Formats: sequence, structure tokens, C-alpha cells
Amino acid sequence: MQGQALVELHDYLTIVRKRWVSILVATALSLVVAIGVTLLATPTYQASAQVFVSVNSAGTTADLLQGSNYSQQQVASYTDLVTSPRVLIPVIEKLALGVRPETLANSVTASSPPNSVLIDITVTDTVARRASDIANAIAGSLGTQVSELETPSSGAASPVKVSTVRTATVPLAPATPKKTLNLALGLLVGLALGVGLAVLREVLDTKVRNEADVRRVTEASVLGSVHYDPDAPDHPLIVQSGPQSHRAESFRRLRTNLQFIDVAEQPKTIVVTSSLPGEGKTTTSINLAITLADAGARVVLVDADLRRPSVAEYMGLEGSVGLTTVLIGRAAVLDVVQPWGNGQLHVLPSGQIPPNPSELLGSRAMVTLLDKLAQLYDLVLIDTPPLLPVTDAAILSRLTGGALVVVGAGKLQRQQLAEAMGALETVGARVLGLVLNRLAKTPSDSYTYYDYSTETGSTVTKKRSRTAASTSETQRPPAHTGSRRLVPRTGQIRAVSAAEVAPRGEIDDPMGDLFPPTGPQRTSAWPGERMSGGTTEDWSSHQV
Repeated sequence: MQGQALVELHDYLTIVRKRWVSILVATALSLVVAIGVTLLATPTYQASAQVFVSVNSAGTTADLLQGSNYSQQQVASYTDLVTSPRVLIPVIEKLALGVRPETLANSVTASSPPNSVLIDITVTDTVARRASDIANAIAGSLGTQVSELETPSSGAASPVKVSTVRTATVPLAPATPKKTLNLALGLLVGLALGVGLAVLREVLDTKVRNEADVRRVTEASVLGSVHYDPDAPDHPLIVQSGPQSHRAESFRRLRTNLQFIDVAEQPKTIVVTSSLPGEGKTTTSINLAITLADAGARVVLVDADLRRPSVAEYMGLEGSVGLTTVLIGRAAVLDVVQPWGNGQLHVLPSGQIPPNPSELLGSRAMVTLLDKLAQLYDLVLIDTPPLLPVTDAAILSRLTGGALVVVGAGKLQRQQLAEAMGALETVGARVLGLVLNRLAKTPSDSYTYYDYSTETGSTVTKKRSRTAASTSETQRPPAHTGSRRLVPRTGQIRAVSAAEVAPRGEIDDPMGDLFPPTGPQRTSAWPGERMSGGTTEDWSSHQV
């Protein structure tokens, strides 16, 4: 029970830290309202007079006791008499107030402590002296009216006497508004309102914004987090254009975490998908593929999004011939894969968009293709459509080693993520983990890193924020005119021969421990070579 209370307290503190701006604004607004009300309110003053009720009696003890009891019994009636027209009309006439008795009664209060013969008369008015004058006049009028009411019919003197024991004085300070109290109440009300609204917004906000929101939906591990960068659309291949940036380091951290998914059985074919469009699955696939290739792994990136393909456009490659060309038997896979970067990364574009994407991706030809690619490469990354609009990703996830789900922070609801994870579970697909993309910035995103100079051998310490991290123009790949394509570092796109891509001598595999081969070992085949024979064809000669 105590642990649950601590968790709830921690949740509230998290909400306060997250939405402190709105809480501060609500508190400030409430304080401003309190100040405005205090300044605009008309000051009122209170003056009080006190009267004593006594009974004339003989000097014996019994008579005195009887008179005291009678006075206490009559005090309640005299208290009600204070605000009656019989008492107030003489006061109005005496002070020339020019108001009705009912109006004056609203500003007069009378009270008597229990078992007491004292009556307190309090008057509230906008003028200090008038308040005291009215209170004293009411005290005198009450005594006069009580004497008249208690006078015996025989004409003898009244046995009851009302005497003023404390006259009202002119108040020096207004009774209202109470500035300190109003400001304190405004501060407390604003703070409570701000916290309440923050909690309400948190309860009503069902979007996935951080790792805690992901844990509410699924038990799958978050393998990596990539922070939001407004410049990301202009620099989608951040691992190449800004290798020292915080986002690039996030993809390298994701690459490292892949080795701990299942040490005994490392997946060789991985589907990269998301719940909805626009969450960053394609750029995640590309940057992850580049980091794996930079680390020495032989990687092939397959664009299996046969509805809205974009891998070729992002990477500056020809995309009209590719996956669909292979699946319909118009070309061999080694004829259409294109090298990119340092030669360790190859890309299989989507090819022309077919009328039946789901059928092609679930065909026997696709299974055969995936098996072949798994033999030729250390890792096969497959960019697929989102899970919720279509079933393509779920189909491929069942045929591969598992799915890596990209979650766009602030882009989808928790219910949508749950539906996407349920779609994978329904087909029996293995969820390798999640990548939290577009994560909100935190102060820790600015940090110090080291830039090693190759000319002087010195280490230069630089402080850069994530948004400011960039490289010089000579380090950036030239942009493709009129689109967002980036030309690969290998130069212009052309037909690739086996002699250019085939290994020279013994293959050095520094990533062998990270991604050990699980299938039959390749003997003579390499990306660019034909498995049946020793000739190589120009992939551009095949037409869909």
C-alpha cells in the first residue's frame, strides 16, 4: 500500500514537472484576478456597540437570581428586536439616512453569547463614521423600545433596563476587502486549479509521448530513443550528414542494443514498421542500416513498402527496378541490388508499385528471396508499410526473424499502439522491440563530445546541442536538385559488375560476433554475383 502511494506521489510530481508552465500560468492568472477584485472592491467598515440587559429587583438573593434568569431569557428576544423596524425607524429619522428599514437591517447584525445578558450590535457601512453613528443610535433606540415594551400597564417604571456598556468607535481600517487574505486565497486557488487542470490534461491525453506511456501499452523493450529534430526532414540521413550529432548517436546506440535481443538466436531478417504513417520508420531503417554497415556488417536494406516507397528517393537511388521485379521473375536479386556508401550496405528498392502488394509480399517467392538474402548478408532490414492501414507488415513479420516497431512520440494514441501490437500478436510475429522516435527534448540533450583531429592528433573538445550538431559542407553528400534525394558516397548510379563488388581475398568480418550467420555459409556468392554461373548481368536491362 505504501509502495502504491509512493508511485502515485511520483506520478503527480512527474505531472507537475511536465506541465509546470501551465500550472504557473493558472496560478498567475488567479493571483491577477485576486488583485483586481481587491483593488476594485468598495471598502466597507464595521463598528460595534455592546449593551447590557438588567432587571430591577429587590436586594434578596432569590430576587437577584430570579432577575438574572429573566434577563437571560429575554436577551434572545431583544437580539431579534435589534433589526426590527420599531428600533430602526427612529435611527433612520435621527441620522437622516434616507433608507428603508429593510435596507438598513441588511447592514446590521446582532448576537449574544450563550448564557449571557450582553448583546453585540455590529453595523457595516461604506463610511467609517456613519457606521459608528448607526451602531450607537441603534443601541440607544433598543433601550428606549425595550423600556416601552416592558412598562407595566399600571404605569410603573419598567423592570428591564438596557444599558450601553461599550460605545462604537470610528474604525480606522476597512473590514473588507482583506488584501492579505484575498491574495493568499488567489494563490492557493490558482495553484490548485493549475494542478487540477494539469492532472486532467494528463488523464485525457492518451498520446504516446515517452517510454512510460509505451510501458502502459506493451511489455516489449524500448531498444532506442531518437529525439525530435525540426531539421530532420532536411537531413533524413543524419548518420551520414551529421555523424557527431545526438540523433546519429541514438542510431548507433540502437545498433548496439540489437545484439542483446537474443544472444543465442540473433535474427537475420528484421522488419521495420510503425503503427501509422509519418512516425519515421523509413528514416529509422535507413540510418540503422548505415550504422550497421559502418560497423562492418554486410547489410541489405529492402524497401517492401509497395504502396508508398521512399527508400530509393531518400538515398538517391534508382527505384523503378527492384523487389517487385524480382518477385515476378523478371530479374535476379543480385542484378538489382545497388551498393551504397562504403560497399557494406546494399539496397533493394521497391520497384514499380504493383496492384496486389499483400499477395506479393506473402508469396512463396518472397519467402525464397528472404532466405537467399539471409545467406548473402549478415543482416536483412525490411522497410514495410504501417501496421494499422494495411496488413503487409504483419505478413512479413511472420516470415522474418521479427519486427522492430517505430513509435512516433506525440503522433499516435496509446490505443492505436495497442492495436498495432495486437496485429503482430495475432499473426504470431515476434516483436524484437520498439524505437521511440521524435522524443521531446530535454536539457541533457546538450553535451560535450570529442572531435579527434587526424592532422594534428590533438583532441578538441566542443560543446554542441543536438539541434546545432552539423558537419561542414564538404562532409555532407550533395543534395539531389529538386527533391530530397541524397547521392550515395559511391558517386553516380550505374550498372555494377561482380568484379567491383566481389571481395578481395579473405573477408574481414568485424561484426561476426555481433551478427553471427545462422544459415548455410556463403562459398562463392557475393552481392553482385550470379549464383548460377559466373557471369554478371546489367540489372538495368530488366524491365517490369
